[in-house]
Amino acid sequence: MASENKILILGPTGAIGRHIVWASIKAGNPTYALVRKTSVNVNKPKLLTAANPETKEELLQNFHASGVILLEGDINDHETLVNAIKQVDTVICAAGRQQIEDQVKIIKAIKEAGNVKRFFPSEFGLDVDRQHAVEPVRQVFEEKASIRRVIESEGVPYTYLCCHAFTGYFLRNLAQLDAIIPPRDKVVILGDGNVKGAYVTEADVGTYTIRAANDPNTLNKAVHIRLPNNYLTTNEVIALWEKKIGKTLEKTYVSEEQVLKDIQESPFPNNYFLALNHSQQIKGDAVYEIDPAKDIEAYDAYPDVKYTTADEYLNQFV
Repeated sequence: MASENKILILGPTGAIGRHIVWASIKAGNPTYALVRKTSVNVNKPKLLTAANPETKEELLQNFHASGVILLEGDINDHETLVNAIKQVDTVICAAGRQQIEDQVKIIKAIKEAGNVKRFFPSEFGLDVDRQHAVEPVRQVFEEKASIRRVIESEGVPYTYLCCHAFTGYFLRNLAQLDAIIPPRDKVVILGDGNVKGAYVTEADVGTYTIRAANDPNTLNKAVHIRLPNNYLTTNEVIALWEKKIGKTLEKTYVSEEQVLKDIQESPFPNNYFLALNHSQQIKGDAVYEIDPAKDIEAYDAYPDVKYTTADEYLNQFV
């Protein structure tokens, strides 16, 4: 069913932004994407599939062919940003971590435009108000939390999207550094492996984001994506994989003390991923009780969504 909620996605060609765009189109929302000036010829006949675009230009061609309205502009260009925002009802920012603090410019533009009914800041991770992360991740989470405070102090209507661990980053290699597929012999486990983590595919994040954007009940609340079949301990994830390959992996458990030392001594990006995994696998930052006054559990709110389970996701690597 088509929705009259006009949605603008900032950062539409990124790892998460593109999935939000496709989910918005699929849901029937008039969909807008803010893109920097580009030489792409949207009328060029050759189009690739939306699932695996080879370049940004080809992805934009796919967007255009699917009905996405491409608006030229930039977060750092106030005039074009305001002009884009004036055309929509909902603004969803999927900008990368380097632009988190730049979102104050979006908030300023939203205030000037005066018509936005909802703003989704770029979060798409754990709940930054319920985290025990260490550096170098902690600074990013604190920047996201500071944006929340600006949104609230400025009276901008919002929804925060907390999705925890993307399967593409944390499940496809069982959280093993410098690996791109799950191991078949040995596996390193941070902590005792018994802390629950929450996994979700990037495509499902797009789906849940748009469901939340079209849901009046999520206004001024945080939406938490912790899906029952994907709310698993590291040991449970590994057991799923072992069952698929018919083999028991040799397991090495790393103490929190050693993990913290490894974070300090490792170069980027390994220190960053170790800190993220420390947050989920050891500190349990996906484990908390929600407050119905300000939180919504996505699975409970949208039980009809057919999400990809962790078990199904791992099938591609067997």
